[in-house]
Amino acid sequence: MNVALWMVGGLVSLSLMAIGARELGGQITTFQILFFRSVISLIVITLIIVKSKKTSLFSSKRIKLHIVRNVFHFVGQYGWFLGLGLLPLAHVFALEFTVPLWTLIIAAAFLKEGITIKKTIAVLFGVTGVLIILKPGVEIIEPASLIVLIAAIGYSVSHVATKSLSNTEDSLTVLFYMCLIQLPIGLLLTVHDWVIPNMEQWLWLGIVGITALTAHYCITNAMKLADAGIVVTLDFLRLPLIAVVGVIFYNEAFEFAVILGASLMLFGNLINLKSSKRNRLPIATD
Repeated sequence: MNVALWMVGGLVSLSLMAIGARELGGQITTFQILFFRSVISLIVITLIIVKSKKTSLFSSKRIKLHIVRNVFHFVGQYGWFLGLGLLPLAHVFALEFTVPLWTLIIAAAFLKEGITIKKTIAVLFGVTGVLIILKPGVEIIEPASLIVLIAAIGYSVSHVATKSLSNTEDSLTVLFYMCLIQLPIGLLLTVHDWVIPNMEQWLWLGIVGITALTAHYCITNAMKLADAGIVVTLDFLRLPLIAVVGVIFYNEAFEFAVILGASLMLFGNLINLKSSKRNRLPIATD
């Protein structure tokens, strides 16, 4: 399977996950959605590890870093899912493109990665893109937009932690502990607002849980087959895709400013890629 097909799988998975979150919004709390997502994903990952007969993947000597990573990842997921119920779908996806740029800044601060001229230019393009989308001074900035930006920062911290964990941990171990740690967090925060899902809600919960894994799997495979710049560019296509979904199914307005702002962020991300020795850039798979 070539990189284009893997990316199609990733884009469809991310779009379905967003639609599932939108359909469940207002019916089931975001915390309960995240709890069920962790349950479904944990079952699938456990079965994969058991079937592969690599039970050593269940253990880790870096539990503290796993906990830090997943607290911030949980914050990122909560903000992203909450934003999907409050903002146009394209707006949420566009602000999500700030994740690589926040990661650049955080990695420079905590991993002592150097800030080059190209990286500085990349950040400036990213900030400009955000300002075009939020339109401060022209319109009142919606609190929901700030929530999504905070979510992007949460994802960025988790990406930096993942970068460190990848030196010693298998990707399945990282995913296993992600679900194992986030499951009780979601349960604790939703126990007072528990809702018994109906059949339709179970369907959407299943879609959210499965697509969370398939998105990560597809994009990871695409990154193995192609230059990161190609993958990042193809990943950008999910913005117009989800914008069309929003227009057709949710009567959302098509905003050129969102596409323009996200395009500037994409350009900044590509500049950052060229300045990276490892030629890798995190893509949020939520």
